[in-house]
Amino acid sequence: MEEKVLNLLTEEFPDIDFMSSNELVDDGILDSLTITGIIAALSMEFGITIPYEEIIEENFNSVSALAAMVERLQ
Repeated sequence: MEEKVLNLLTEEFPDIDFMSSNELVDDGILDSLTITGIIAALSMEFGITIPYEEIIEENFNSVSALAAMVERLQ
């Protein structure tokens, strides 16, 4: 799952190095607009709905955290 998520993110956001940090939000690599785009991309690709309570830093700080969230929501 992690590889699928990484492939999707690098395709959708080619200017961002998602593997450069395990604290993408905390390090300022992802901003709110990018997170909104990630939510849309993940929702469409995996057929999930990401509830408001899942939109927290811990779920968006790394590709592995994003993949874990997707798996939980499927």
